[in-house]
Amino acid sequence: MSAPSAIATPADPSLSGVENSSPALPAGIDRLRNWLIEEGSRDDDADEMLTQFAEHLNDLGLPVDRIATAIEALHSEYAGVGRFWTRDEGSTIRLLPHGARREAVYQRSPFAHVNRTGEWLLLDLAETSDDLFPIVPDLKRAGYRHYLTVPVRFASGAGNGISFATRSPDGFGPQALHVLRAVIPTFAAVTELRALRKRLDNVLRIYVGDEPHRAILSGAIVRGQVTRIRSAILFADMRDYTKISAKLSPEGTVELLNSLFDCLVPPIEEEGGEVLKYLGDGLLAIFRDRGDDTGGAAQSALTAAIGALTRIVAANNEGRFPAPVRVGIALHHGEAAYGNVGSGQRLDFTVIGRDVNLASRMAELNRELGEPLLMSRGFVDHLWGNPERLGPYLLDGFEEPVEIYRP
Repeated sequence: MSAPSAIATPADPSLSGVENSSPALPAGIDRLRNWLIEEGSRDDDADEMLTQFAEHLNDLGLPVDRIATAIEALHSEYAGVGRFWTRDEGSTIRLLPHGARREAVYQRSPFAHVNRTGEWLLLDLAETSDDLFPIVPDLKRAGYRHYLTVPVRFASGAGNGISFATRSPDGFGPQALHVLRAVIPTFAAVTELRALRKRLDNVLRIYVGDEPHRAILSGAIVRGQVTRIRSAILFADMRDYTKISAKLSPEGTVELLNSLFDCLVPPIEEEGGEVLKYLGDGLLAIFRDRGDDTGGAAQSALTAAIGALTRIVAANNEGRFPAPVRVGIALHHGEAAYGNVGSGQRLDFTVIGRDVNLASRMAELNRELGEPLLMSRGFVDHLWGNPERLGPYLLDGFEEPVEIYRP
């Protein structure tokens, strides 16, 4: 993209004066930079931080009426986070989706331009053509005079950005630009610190779950450490997975599993459960006891199980699977233990223990009995209602028979 005259380059007087002269900075500039550093060390609401940043800039005499940031994210559900502050509406947030459509929109934006050139972009909107960027007509309709976009580069190479707009008839003059030149490096460093912390938090939560990720971040990374949790335990797996997936490509198999988990996971999360482990064609989830109210955890697990099976039926009826899918779910109540297992520098934060093994063996019994949902006596003892007893069954690896029930 060639640079039209409306785009400020280092040769443009509107920005070159900032580089070549050094007007005195306002007395409050150090307070603003110190505030940014203090904010960067905390986990406060990023939307509130943007609001306060805007207020600090206005207190320094900058006529800022709008700020927008676009920061890349490492998340399974979205590619980045856009935050907006306007004098009229305060702070809002927009999650930027993955995919070609979002990339096409980004490539036509001022943020993409400044990341390609590495230069600040200053538009006098009264002299800017509407077709320069798609956002230009919107800014004009909102009454803005000057629009400034600044690249925010991270050490990782990620290209991010921040923009400022003003309705002031004088726009952003040399003094305002000089202040921003002094502040942006601190803002970039703080933003990268917060983004890296958020990335680490997101990635750990996505791959190991809520409680394990908190334990890991708190320092539970020594081999052999074990954390015990009393809970209702849900173990689910798909029947005939090998037979169905044998006819699929690897991509088709991934799509099959994702469709399966789209049926199983939402009811679990809606009932307050936590998926601790994806196990090929199945999963392990827990519903924590709430103090002495163990019945609440059991009822939540049963409700989630019934909801998941209902979704499987609906998905089969709608043809969302390549072949009809059946699922077996086992429910038990006991102790789930997290443990660091592995060797050297490669550990797995996994779920272990007798009660977890029992739930897994019960899921195998689902297949033998042709039952979609089975419950142990240990689970039923915490349950409200009167389930049907199927009798005692020997489970592989357990010497004593286990009393099995169905709803």
